[in-house]
Amino acid sequence: MQFSESWLRSLCNPALDSDALCKLLTMAGLEVEEVDPVAPEFSGVVVARIVSFEKHPNADKLKVCRVDVGQGDLLQIVCGAPNVVEGMKAPCAMVGAKLPEFTIKPAKLRGMESFGMMCAADELGISADHAGLMVLPEDAPIGTNLRDYLQLDDRKITIKLTPNRADCLSLAGVAREVAALTDTPWVLPAISDVAATHNEQRTVVLDASDGCPRFLGRVIKGVNARAATPGWMRQRLERSGLRSINVVVDITNYVMLELGQPMHAYDANQLKGSIHARWADGAEQITLLNGQVVTPTKNTLLIADEARPLGIAGIMGGENTGTTEETTTVFLESAFFRPEAIAGRAREYGFSSDASHRYERGVDPALPQRAMARASQLIAELCGGEFGPVAEAVQAEQIPVCKPVGFRPARARKVLGFEIDDATMLASLQRLGMQIEGCGESVTVTAPSYRFDIEIEEDLIEEVARVYGYDNIPAVPPKAPLLMQPRTETARPVHRLRRLVAGLDYQEIISYAFVEEAWERDFAGNTNPVRLANPIASQMSVMRSTLLGGLVGALAGNLRRRASRVRLFEVGRCFAHTDSEQPVPGYLQPVRVAGLAWGPAEPEQWGSATRKVDFYDVKHDVEQILGNSAEFVAEKHAGMHPGRCAAIRQNGTLVGFVGELHPALVQRYELGTAPVVFELSLDAALSAKVPAFAELPKHQAVQRDLAVVLNNTVTSAKLLDVLRAAGGTIVRSVDVFDVYTGKGIDADQKSIALRVTLQHAERSLEDTEIEDAMRALVSAAERELGGRLRA
Repeated sequence: MQFSESWLRSLCNPALDSDALCKLLTMAGLEVEEVDPVAPEFSGVVVARIVSFEKHPNADKLKVCRVDVGQGDLLQIVCGAPNVVEGMKAPCAMVGAKLPEFTIKPAKLRGMESFGMMCAADELGISADHAGLMVLPEDAPIGTNLRDYLQLDDRKITIKLTPNRADCLSLAGVAREVAALTDTPWVLPAISDVAATHNEQRTVVLDASDGCPRFLGRVIKGVNARAATPGWMRQRLERSGLRSINVVVDITNYVMLELGQPMHAYDANQLKGSIHARWADGAEQITLLNGQVVTPTKNTLLIADEARPLGIAGIMGGENTGTTEETTTVFLESAFFRPEAIAGRAREYGFSSDASHRYERGVDPALPQRAMARASQLIAELCGGEFGPVAEAVQAEQIPVCKPVGFRPARARKVLGFEIDDATMLASLQRLGMQIEGCGESVTVTAPSYRFDIEIEEDLIEEVARVYGYDNIPAVPPKAPLLMQPRTETARPVHRLRRLVAGLDYQEIISYAFVEEAWERDFAGNTNPVRLANPIASQMSVMRSTLLGGLVGALAGNLRRRASRVRLFEVGRCFAHTDSEQPVPGYLQPVRVAGLAWGPAEPEQWGSATRKVDFYDVKHDVEQILGNSAEFVAEKHAGMHPGRCAAIRQNGTLVGFVGELHPALVQRYELGTAPVVFELSLDAALSAKVPAFAELPKHQAVQRDLAVVLNNTVTSAKLLDVLRAAGGTIVRSVDVFDVYTGKGIDADQKSIALRVTLQHAERSLEDTEIEDAMRALVSAAERELGGRLRA
């Protein structure tokens, strides 16, 4: 919300400068986003009157003016503006004046002396208008400093409000807050209702009282819609970000800014019969004031007469029934619409309005009567007219009422964490307009109708803290026994895992848990993701069940910026539905760690040839994270290459996957070449094997090589498991160093070459022990895997 500081200070003027006032508002929860001067710095410009002028003798477009600046003698000023007329008043920059772009000096223009400059609005930085001289009102006092006359030292303040503080979407609301925070009196202009002088009125029917429980209407005849909007009102509207339209519309906008009640004025001669607040039937069309033609859906609240819809309730009126300068009879509307009947409707039709911004957050249900009286008062003063009685339709049981809330000062002190006496807390609540009943350990507080956000005791405690001032709350060190949490060697902390993965040359990212639905299908094969009831954007409509989408999205962004090597990881929470067989449906929220590698395996260097990262590079990284207890088994994954993917198991439990990204996804996301990705359960990644002491052998180890021919379906991991189990105590390690297929080996077979290390802890091995151990290995391979020793 934007407003001028001078308007606010006319309602409540605390003893604070502008900067202190803005800080006060921010610290109270009314965040000041922006403060702008209404005009740039300039000096030496006064209100002047052009007494006479004559055509320049040496220039067709210039005029030589005689100008009264209130200093006795008239000044001669050469001017080229097309709108110069005798007697007009305009700004005059005298000799020595400092304008935003230059300083005024005596000059000769085509041989004629000029002692100053008559100014257009854009030359002073007030607006972009350069059609001619800035025309000032007839009653502007000659010789007055223009900055003082137009209040150009004013500032425009823009505040950002949380949705629960709709009561501050008006100058009255902000002034009320400032008064409470500074204990300064505040006052609104006196409002006196205009008495009815005729009996004509339109019947108001609440066909949808669940959306519109209160509606006030008033017929005003003989309105002069051609009357000029006074300068003070136009100035306040413009500095609040609204342009002047005509005097009737300006008055309704002014009341909305002043009190917070959106209003609408209809051309009564365009209305037929009674006025209805009803739901749309889904087949009607309305041309709105912004020129947009819409077909309201059945959940949209309309204002209509007996013949047609007139506008979308609480959002925008219709073009055909709005007031113009030709309007002579006005039907004035002031209504209360429930927030749930307005919320989201404007966005549904692709626009927003000041009215919808207020109604969907909530407007004081007691405000329509006061706003009607204020608008009637201003119309009577500025436009004239004959006023009919106020017609009101109300469904009292549908109007929200603020319920009393219990407040315990002792608990407030405990929650706030510092000492504050009961009287100070209760006085703070009373300054906010709240009624307090009772005394002692517990009191009952009833919020005013405009503070419908006060529902529980914690809301009241927050209000006490706001009024007391967050800056005034003492910094008290916590007093509590501190216990060191036990840390076992079998579980590493998350920060150590992050350091470990970063040490493997990965960079950490943090991505949104909200993702687009296509990512869930692509990377997790998930057709039933957890959907958001109110997503912040259409492409963030579901909760992720995998971290791979965020990693691939970050990779795509880096590739668009010409990155040559990308290695990323993320630790984050995923979301999924519980098993449908569970007695109580719910959600799973596992935490996972995932990584992605794309491009060269190593940074480019002179010492070795560049090669692309492959499955085995990332598999090695996973082994560094999980330790040697991980088992890799060929398996399919929705987001990975069907032939270059492995499930990761620990002690028979599935803990993750590793593999190349699926070729279809590489093409779809324009990645060029396939990255290698992995995703693990965080619990598995945090588990660590406790080191066990073993004395170093004193005797030399013996190595033997062994080649075993196996069927292609037998994995090297399975072979190693069998051999390690059969090797006995003297077989220290069995490692694969070559896999051969080709000449001499059947097409459905492969030869795996192994290096076996044998060693005894206490003595040297004898040849017979070595041979027996090697025969045991070969026998195990033949017996359990159908292998044979390669000749």
